[in-house]
Amino acid sequence: MSYTNAPLAVVVLAAGQGTRMKSTTPKVLHPIGGRPLVGHVLATARALEPESVVVVVRHERDRVAAAVVDQEPAAVVVDQDEIPGTGRAVEIALAALPGFDGDVLVLSGDVPLLEADTLGALIAAHRASAAAATVLSAVVDDARGYGRVIRDASGAVLRIVEQKDASPEEAAVREINAGVYVFRAPALRTQIALVGTANAQGEKYLTDVVGLLRGASEPVAASAAPNAAAALGVNDRIQLSDAGRLLNARTVRRWQLAGVTIVDPATTWIDVTATLAPDVTILPNTQLLRATVVESGAVIGPDTTLVDCEVGADATVKRTDGTLAVIGAGASVGPFSYLRPGTYLAAGGKIGTFVETKNSTIGEGSKVPHLSYIGDTTIGAHVNIGAGAITANYDDIAKHRTEIGDEVHTGSHNVFVAPVRIGDGAKTGAGAVVRKDVPAGALALSVAPQRNVEGWVETNRPGTGAADVAAKARSAQKADDGSQEQDG
Repeated sequence: MSYTNAPLAVVVLAAGQGTRMKSTTPKVLHPIGGRPLVGHVLATARALEPESVVVVVRHERDRVAAAVVDQEPAAVVVDQDEIPGTGRAVEIALAALPGFDGDVLVLSGDVPLLEADTLGALIAAHRASAAAATVLSAVVDDARGYGRVIRDASGAVLRIVEQKDASPEEAAVREINAGVYVFRAPALRTQIALVGTANAQGEKYLTDVVGLLRGASEPVAASAAPNAAAALGVNDRIQLSDAGRLLNARTVRRWQLAGVTIVDPATTWIDVTATLAPDVTILPNTQLLRATVVESGAVIGPDTTLVDCEVGADATVKRTDGTLAVIGAGASVGPFSYLRPGTYLAAGGKIGTFVETKNSTIGEGSKVPHLSYIGDTTIGAHVNIGAGAITANYDDIAKHRTEIGDEVHTGSHNVFVAPVRIGDGAKTGAGAVVRKDVPAGALALSVAPQRNVEGWVETNRPGTGAADVAAKARSAQKADDGSQEQDG
C-alpha cells in the first residue's frame, strides 16, 4: 500500500510508576494547565484525527484508566503484563489493533508539551522518506537521563542507546530520543517480537526495534523537534513545574494574540481549559482555572482566583476567590470577596468587600456591599443588603433557605434566621433579628428599649483607665450642671 496517506493509530504509553516523582499519584496523572499530563497527550493525539487511540496502563491501573476515559472516551485501554519495558507495552497495544497496517504513532504519557503541528510534521517526514520508523529527537545541553540517538558516518540513524547502557562516547552525544516514534505497522509487528531483555534494566526496550530494523535493511529516520523543551518528558517535580511554566507561557501568549490584555504574564496563570473573549483584561496575580469562561470587556484581578466560574461581559472581579460561581454582565465583585459554589450574581449586581456567598442567587441590580454572609438564599431584583448581614441557614441539623423579594432594603447588622421570607418592597431596621416572615411593604423591627446603667464602669471596673476618665467626665458634667443652675 502507499504510506503517503496511510491510516494512523496512536499508542500512548502510560504504564510507568514514575518513582522519581516520589508521589502516591501516578506520574501521568500529575496536573499542569488544568489537565493531567496524559490528558495533554490525549488532546494532542485527538487533534491528529487518528483511526484509533490505544493507551497502555499498569501502575495504579484503575486510576489511570479512569482518567484516560475521562479525557478521551473513545480510547482503548489495555493492560501491560509482567514483562517490563516500553517494547512490551507497544507489543500489547499492537494486539489491540488486529489487521491494522498503517502508521503507528507512539507517544509517552509524560511528554505533555508536544503540539499537533510538531507531530503532524513528524508523520509527514516519516511518510515522505518511506522510512520503516522515524524517531523524534531533540538536541539538548544536558542529556543525562535520556536515551541517545546514535548515527552512522552518513548521518543515518543507527540505533538508540539508553543512558544506563551507553558507553562514555555514546553518553557524550547531545541528541536524545524524545520517546516519540512513527512506525509502519507491519515492520513494527515483525521486529518487536524479536526484542529481548539483555540490557542493564532487564526490560524489553522499544528502542531496540530501531537497531533491528537497521539490521533488516529497513530505513530509519530521525526528525529533530523544533523546540527541544517541548519534547522533554516529566520525571520529577522540578520538571513538572518547568513544564507547567512553559505550558502557561504558551497559553498566555495564545490569548494575547487573540485580543486579551494580560498586564503581567509572569504572574498570570490560565488553564488550557479556560475560555476568554477578546477585550478581556487580566491584571497581575490572577489565576483562571479549569472551565472558567470570561466574556468581552470584563476586568479580572488583581489577586484573583476563579475556578470553573462564568464571568459576563463588562463585569469587574477584584481580589476575589471564586469557585463554580456565575457573575452576570456588568456586575461588580470584590475586593476580598469569597464566592463559593452555587453563587449566581445577576447582571448589574454587586458582591462587595469581605462578603461570602454560597448556593445563593442575587438578582439583577441587587447589592450585598459589605461584611456579609449570604448562604442558601434567593435575593430578588434591586435589593440592597445592609452591612453586616447574615442569613443564618443552619439549625444544627439541616440547611434552610432565606427568600428576599424585589426592592427590599435591609438595615445594617441584620440576621435572617432561615427559613424566612422577606416580601417585596419590605424594610428591616438596623440590628434586626428576623425570625418570622415579613409581609410585602412592611417594616420589620426587633429593637428593645435602650437602658443606660449609670456608674457601671466605675463600680465594676475600678482602677481602670476607663473608670478614671469616666469619673472625670461625670465630675465635669456635675460641675457644668451646677454652673447652669446658678446662672438660672
